[in-house]
Amino acid sequence: MQLHDLYPFPHERKTRRRVGRGAGSGLGGTAGKGHKGQNARAGGGVRPGFEGGQMPLQRRLPKHGFKNAPFKVTYEAVNLKTLFAAFEGKSEIGLEDIYARGLAKTGSPVKILSVGEASRAITVEAHRFSKAAAEKIRAAGGEPRELEVRKS
Repeated sequence: MQLHDLYPFPHERKTRRRVGRGAGSGLGGTAGKGHKGQNARAGGGVRPGFEGGQMPLQRRLPKHGFKNAPFKVTYEAVNLKTLFAAFEGKSEIGLEDIYARGLAKTGSPVKILSVGEASRAITVEAHRFSKAAAEKIRAAGGEPRELEVRKS
């Protein structure tokens, strides 16, 4: 069986509504639109949100909040304990290593958090470090390297 062999059975198809085809159909004459008026005309009706000239709800309510979503930067959080568990015996962890190991989505900015202990000296590359995480890495003799976040 191939794609062109597939078809829906007759009982699975919904018959389309044939309007304006005689009184016997139940939708003859005015085709289910009633008599005259804006909604009976071709292209008739009002736009969504229109309330007959009354000030619509979306304009009556005040604007609220800060709307800058397209420029919001969301970081992928990686804990120290996860980092040290995933890279046993490595002294340098680059951003590409974090992506390759699946600890963060590829291309997204990464922030290292302080959950866990820094057991050995290690150099870590990430876009951001929490203060506590950076202190733990330095205390263990390592170096936290901050990279610049690229705006897309």
